[in-house]
Order: sequence, then C-alpha cells, then structure tokens
Amino acid sequence: MGKRAGPRRGSKAFYPKKRAKRIFVTVKHFRGEGLLGFAGYKAGMTHVIGLDNYEKSPSYGMSIHIPCTIIETPDLFCFGVIAYRKTPYGLFAVSTVYADKLDKDLARVLIIPKKHNREENKKKIEQELSSITEIRLLVHTQPRKIKLKKTPELFELPILKPTPDAWKLALEKLGKEIKVSEIFKEGDFIDATAITTGKGVAGPVKRFGIKIQHHKAGFHRRRPGNIGSWHPARVLWTVAMQGQLGFQRRTESNKRILKIGDNVKEVNPRGGIPYYGELIGHYVLVMGSVPGPKKRLVFLRKAMRHNKETPLPAIQMISLRAQQ
Repeated sequence: MGKRAGPRRGSKAFYPKKRAKRIFVTVKHFRGEGLLGFAGYKAGMTHVIGLDNYEKSPSYGMSIHIPCTIIETPDLFCFGVIAYRKTPYGLFAVSTVYADKLDKDLARVLIIPKKHNREENKKKIEQELSSITEIRLLVHTQPRKIKLKKTPELFELPILKPTPDAWKLALEKLGKEIKVSEIFKEGDFIDATAITTGKGVAGPVKRFGIKIQHHKAGFHRRRPGNIGSWHPARVLWTVAMQGQLGFQRRTESNKRILKIGDNVKEVNPRGGIPYYGELIGHYVLVMGSVPGPKKRLVFLRKAMRHNKETPLPAIQMISLRAQQ
C-alpha cells in the first residue's frame, strides 16, 4: 500500500519545544498602514473595576472585575531608516540613512559607522523609490529612561506601502522619539509577542499533562506507559517525553488596550510592584495577561485578525493595593 495522500494528522503548532535563540523577539508580519508596532517592558498585573457598557453583555450596566497587565513603554528612538528592494533571493538593502545624533548606549549592541554620507544615501533611496518594496525605521528601546538597564534592544518597524508619503514620514521620524500614543489608542486590539518564562527541564506530566500512572505501575509513575508500537521501530516525536519547558516565543492575539497614560500615580501600587519596582514613564494597561515574566520585553502590534469592536468598559477604579 502506498503513502497516504492528504494533510498530516495532528498539529505541530508548538514544535519543536526548544529554547528561543534570544531573550527578545523579532516580529516580521504586520497589517495596516503607517507605524504598526511598539515594544515595552512587562511590569506586572493588577485589577480594574470598570462599568460594563456593552448592551448585549449579561453584566451590562454593572461594575465588573477586569484583570490587567501593566506594560511600561519608554519612548522608542529612531536612529535610522533602511530601504529594501525585493529580489528572487529575498530582500536587498538599498541603503541606510542614520540620524545625526545617536545614543551612547547604542554602541553596546551595534558597530556605529564612523563615515556616513547621509545626504548621498538619501538621494540614492529617492532615485530608486519606484523599485523599493519596503521602508523600515531602525529603532531601539530606551530602558535607561526607566532605570531598568543600560543595553537597548534593536528592531525594525516597517512602514507598509512604500510611497513618497511613507518616505516623508520616515524622514520626519528620523532622529526623534516615538511615543506609544502615536501608534495605539485606547480600545485597540493588539497582538502581544514575547519569550515565555523559562522553567528548565520538566517531565512529561508537567510538560504535556499526561496521566500519572497507578501506584502499582511496574517502573515509574510519572512517565508514559507506552512509548510506541513495534513498527515503525523508533520512538516518534509525538510521544510525551521530558525536555525544555518555557523560554519559547509565543504570541497572544486580540488583547485589548484599556488605558494609555503617563501619570504613574494612577497605577503604581503601594510599595511598588514586587520584583519590578515603581513605574517611571509611560504605560499601557492591557486587558488580561501577556506572555513572559516581569522586566521582559513584550512586542505589541496591531491585531492581524482583530475581534468585533465592542464598547470599552469605563474605568471606575484601578487597584493600588500593596502587592507585597
């Protein structure tokens, strides 16, 4: 009998379960126009009491309890603009334009070119603007502003649909700071991407949730009872085994922004957030949880397939109870 024709059985959505290459993520896919992403540091969780304004909700007109994640979002700094042209072998970088003044912390992660003809590179991009596929902003975080650490993270923010207006927008942002309020607004649906909390090597019970065997099992209780059939004469990847748990890239879709603000007194609990401290700069309050532990970089982008928009709950109270 020949091979079975058809789609494979079972999902490989979370395979291979191995450690991520680095502690912060790079997001490649976006949807929409203009600037579509931002990055912040996960501070912790709190809860909000809000008034439900959705008429079709069973709790309409009532005060509801909403768990929220606080993400501190210091301004991003745009230190360069890069233009790409699509080729049969992938994207080709046409040229890069750097800002006049660069942050001293940038030298920790990037070799800054000493000789850079800014005007010549700008003219080169403008001449080939018709063949350019994508224009991206080179930005870096500023964790020193919130007294978190010194080394910034670098990533590219694409401006989709490269047009003269997009090139003009890129030059406007060059050498300037980008605030989270310029990209998102309250009520927006977002996708949150981060590296999850690393938990080291874990057994199959914790890692896959298999059943613990009976106390009279022959060898071990926290192992799979059978690791496969006689043929094929090998152990398949589908068998639950011990291995790495956590520290993997995950994206949670359709999280909703409840509040964007800069008055940290509104969200700082008494005594600060355990293992994080007190917020200093701008923050975003996201409904529900996001991946990763405290102090980890979380990348936020506009939702690829956002849910139906409903009225946003009106905030009545943000909990400031001490979390110690």
